[in-house]
Amino acid sequence: MPLKVPTGLPALDAVRAEGVKIEEFDTVTPDTFRVALLNIMPTKETTEADFIRLLAGSSHNIELTLVKLDTHVPKNASPEHMARYYKGFGEVRKQHFDGFIITGAPIEKLEYEQVTYWPELQEIFDWAKENVTSTLYICWAAQAILYHRFSIPKYLLEEKMFGIFPHRILREGVPLFAGFEKEFFVPHSRHTEIRREDILAEERIELLSESDESGVYIVTERGTRDFFITGHSEYALYTLDGEYKRDVAKGLPIKIPRNYYLDDNPQLPPVDRWSDHAIKIFNNWIDCYLKK
Repeated sequence: MPLKVPTGLPALDAVRAEGVKIEEFDTVTPDTFRVALLNIMPTKETTEADFIRLLAGSSHNIELTLVKLDTHVPKNASPEHMARYYKGFGEVRKQHFDGFIITGAPIEKLEYEQVTYWPELQEIFDWAKENVTSTLYICWAAQAILYHRFSIPKYLLEEKMFGIFPHRILREGVPLFAGFEKEFFVPHSRHTEIRREDILAEERIELLSESDESGVYIVTERGTRDFFITGHSEYALYTLDGEYKRDVAKGLPIKIPRNYYLDDNPQLPPVDRWSDHAIKIFNNWIDCYLKK
């Protein structure tokens, strides 16, 4: 599990404390996969740990570069953390990466053009298409790239899509799904959705996986190695628990996350239904799509 991250990154120690064995290395060789993470989630260190946990499951050498927006200062991360461990987009834009991950952000109720950093994000979307071998767009980022590249709209849900939902594969033989069961589970936590009919109406993209309950899951652009993923397979076991109890404490209207707690009882622990899927999807992505 060889991994190179910024020196001293606290998230690395946090993942190790969970019992995950991570071997660090210093020298980047030609067979090292260079992966960048554009982290626009508010909880920077939690999100760093989520992806380190999955990338560490690969047998390949991976160098992880943390990237931040140049036009946005996060409210919930210390300036010291961002300055020490992250590089601005302007610092990496002349580089090539084998893999790129763009996270979601809790701004889905805003129109895209209302997002203060939307112009820079559009620039990053266009840059990634030319300078990255394969990109994963996660949750809001998946909605945003589908809007930017194909004018696919998002729709506000009557209530939050919140819980762990069963999914199925629509096209067999896709390497991303190697080793998957017929049915697999994925966490979702969002207030908006993209719709199946809009995806099917656009010939340049293909729907690869969906759920009867939570809808569109994975879409790809034909002829590319880009994947648009509406769920959060990277989530740790207690992430939804934290979101639920946070909203309850604030008095916000929130239902118990579906298919999550033992016996659907929030006083009991959550049931891990998705981590095997998460490990497979990231290993398959690295093994099959980041090739030089």
